[in-house]
Amino acid sequence: MEAAAYFAVAESLTNVAKYSGVSRAEVRLGRVRRGLRVRVRDEGCGGADEAGGSGQLGMRRRVAALDGTMEVSSPAGGPTVIDVELPCVW
Repeated sequence: MEAAAYFAVAESLTNVAKYSGVSRAEVRLGRVRRGLRVRVRDEGCGGADEAGGSGQLGMRRRVAALDGTMEVSSPAGGPTVIDVELPCVW
């Protein structure tokens, strides 16, 4: 689970640096009823498209392999928000 959370943050921040047009992003980790939530948000140009490359798809596959979920919200003009929830027992 830790590796999947790390990969989600690393891939998301890589995408911010490459595509968003901004130099800052926000990363939040939190406990949720089911486990761990990872949220990465940037105020960039938006328009993230999973079909455009392998990064988000790889992230989604890693998360799904652990019975987690991943949601991407990235309308044109931004912001882009990636939410990952990974099940774990506290």
